[in-house]
Amino acid sequence: MSARKYFGTDGIRGRVGESPITPEFMLKLGWAAGQAFKREGQRNSVLIGKDTRLSGYMFESALEAGLSAAGVDVKLLGPMPTPAIAYLTRTFRASAGIVISASHNPHHDNGIKFFSAQGTKLDDKLEAEIESWLDKPLVVCDSKELGKASRIDDAPGRYVEFCKSTVPNEFVLDGMHVMLDCAHGATYHVAPQVFRELGAKVSVIGASPDGLNINLNVGSTSLDALKHFVVEKGADLGIAFDGDGDRVLMVDRDGSEVDGDELLYIIASQRFAEDRLKGGVVGTLMTNLGVELALKEQGIEFERAKVGDRYVMERLIARDWVLGGEGSGHMVIRDCTSTGDGIVSALQALLAIRRSGKTLADLRQGMSKLPQIMINVRVGERFDPLSRDDIVAAVREAEARLGSEGRILLRASGTEPLIRVMAEGQDAGQIAHIARELADVVERSTG
Repeated sequence: MSARKYFGTDGIRGRVGESPITPEFMLKLGWAAGQAFKREGQRNSVLIGKDTRLSGYMFESALEAGLSAAGVDVKLLGPMPTPAIAYLTRTFRASAGIVISASHNPHHDNGIKFFSAQGTKLDDKLEAEIESWLDKPLVVCDSKELGKASRIDDAPGRYVEFCKSTVPNEFVLDGMHVMLDCAHGATYHVAPQVFRELGAKVSVIGASPDGLNINLNVGSTSLDALKHFVVEKGADLGIAFDGDGDRVLMVDRDGSEVDGDELLYIIASQRFAEDRLKGGVVGTLMTNLGVELALKEQGIEFERAKVGDRYVMERLIARDWVLGGEGSGHMVIRDCTSTGDGIVSALQALLAIRRSGKTLADLRQGMSKLPQIMINVRVGERFDPLSRDDIVAAVREAEARLGSEGRILLRASGTEPLIRVMAEGQDAGQIAHIARELADVVERSTG
């Protein structure tokens, strides 16, 4: 388990008003980040973007004050998708980018994600440096060195053009009816514009944020509304983003869910057929075994990373590959962008649909998902489940029962106080029973 005090798998996250998600902490965090990112002898700047949570206003102001106290200029983007901040950090040659978001979580949670000057998630070393500054007293720089703040008004238009630039110029969506679900989140004002400008007929739900309804019964974590409207309106497919726009799931014309594993398979297969894949594909420990088997059947190499898009990216860079992702809809497409991007990933899937001449429903038939059961066990505090002998013994016994026909995975969530218990295999009844047994062992062990 990580020795970091505040940073989890994807930044810092928690409930608003409870440590560390407080204005006082955000003020200090802004100052600490400013100290870690700034370089002597140059004017340093940091971009700040946010999703649509009401608490974003409060934390934006606190971070701005902390960065200014550290002598770093601040450029405010307003509500923008997380990957947009990564892109704009690069284009503005900023020292770093900060996103105020709790992604797919409800409005009462919030968090902070950081991007490097290259638009990538921070490595452990830089996160540790920020935490070391948090332990030091906040010292305001000389008044003539204080950072200035300004707002970037054309950020949405810049990002829309970037998204369109990730597909060929001849790629159009004329004749396609697309239903978008923006989760009342950060994509609400840019995603419809991207798909309309590419020629699609676009219908939209989840695009009326009020600060409190982000991810509420909409978005990639709640697909029922999108499934209903795709079928009702006769759309060709539906596209669901999460609150901050770095994940995407789809729904085919019959209302069936197409998850991140299937989208990863679809994009990889089409790229491989066109000799555009460049190497293999990186999934995670949670990726369905069916993906691995279907890709290997085509001769596509597959590798698993730890859960989290930052770890997928690490393996992609190490192997010099371009495509990886997670079942949750996080996908990394390195020849398009530097981080997970829901809109860009959706465009790559649509490109595969157009070039193959098949429907989304047809393309997903190329792989068969194995039954996979996930049970989340809420715990008082995070811990490594495999550090406890009773849990390890139960896992080994379950693995022996499954043999080579399945997998067991227990891990602590990097963003919530949960232990995730996963079982996967050929027999749905057997793995459901095994997952429940293991979840019970975890509950007893923490009780």
